[in-house]
Order: sequence, then C-alpha cells, then structure tokens
Amino acid sequence: MRDVMRNKIKSLNSELMEMAALVEKQIYDSITALKNQDNELAQEVINNDDKVDNFQKEIEEKCIKIIATEQPVAKDLRSLYTTSKIVTDLERMADYAVDISKAVSRVVGVNFSEEISPVWEMVDIVTKMIRGAIEAYINGDVDYAYEICDMDDKVDALYQGMFSLVLKKMVSNEAMINQGTQILFVSKYLERIGDHVTNICEWIIFHKKGKYVDLNE
Repeated sequence: MRDVMRNKIKSLNSELMEMAALVEKQIYDSITALKNQDNELAQEVINNDDKVDNFQKEIEEKCIKIIATEQPVAKDLRSLYTTSKIVTDLERMADYAVDISKAVSRVVGVNFSEEISPVWEMVDIVTKMIRGAIEAYINGDVDYAYEICDMDDKVDALYQGMFSLVLKKMVSNEAMINQGTQILFVSKYLERIGDHVTNICEWIIFHKKGKYVDLNE
C-alpha cells in the first residue's frame, strides 16, 4: 500500500510540474506580447487559460479522491494537501498572465524604452521563482524555498521603482496617463505573482515541517 501511495503522489507531482511549466510560459508569453505589441500572442495566452484551469481541477480532484479512498498517513496527507494549495496559487498566477495579455491592446503605440526595463527584469525573476519553487517542493528543499522568498524582495523593490518612474512620466506628460496606468497594472500583476510564489514556499515549509509560516510579512 505504501508503494501504491508513493506512485500516486509521484504521478501528481509530474502533473504539477507540467502545470507549472505551462503557467511559466503563460507569464513569459504575456510579457513578450506586451513588449512586441503582439495581439495574436496575447490572445493565445488568453485562450490557453482554460488548460491551466483544467490542470487545477484535475489535480485537486485526484487529491480529494486519494484522501477519501486511501486514508493516507500524516506525511502523505500533508503532501496531498500541499499539492492542492500549490495548484491554486499557480492558477491565480495564470490569471495575472491573462490580465497582462488583455493590456496589450490598450498600449498601442507605446515606445517601450529602457526606462521600463524593470518590467522585463521582474518577469525574469518571477519565472525563475516559479521554476525554483516547484523544484524545491519536489525535492523537499526548505532552504531553497527560503532563498526563493528572498528573491521576492527584489521583485517588490523593482515594482516600487517602476511605480515612481511611471508616475513621474504621467505627471509630466498627460498623454502618457492611460498607457502609464496600464504599465502600472502590469507591474502590479508581476509583483502579485511573486507573492503567490512566496505562498508556495510557505506550503513547502508546511509540507516538510508540519507548521505554517508567514513569509509575506
């Protein structure tokens, strides 16, 4: 029975990694669409959101079924509970990718100069955070989970800098108000994605230690 449970959890982890890879791609593609003002790619991200939603539903349903039928021991129960929590955060990140994609049509004609390079730096960091968080979960690496949380401080700092920069441009140029507002929204979406990765790291620690810690303080 222990081997059966181990194999089921291993299968769930494989699906979790597949979902995380898709979410990471969704975020990267949404920013690429914004940068290149590629409405076709933006629409592709929006359309692919159903795939992310289906991943979440399937993984959650499997977790519930295993809990109901297999009577897992405490360690396995924490693993299943953690998996169900992680997919919820992943799904929310994908929703932000959709929000970013919807902003593409609202920033037509924007010259994305080096002045908003923090946006591209933010997406590089959050995609690395997603990849690292899932790796930390699969390997049960609590120390790595804490390291990933430290990366979120950089995302927060970039967001604050971006907010100040764009706000100044909006004040000095009224024509920039609408487009600047969209850029601020995009920056905030990326900052929130970083917070959701931090949530995942909290669940990793819960999974290994059996206690909950708040890393978003």
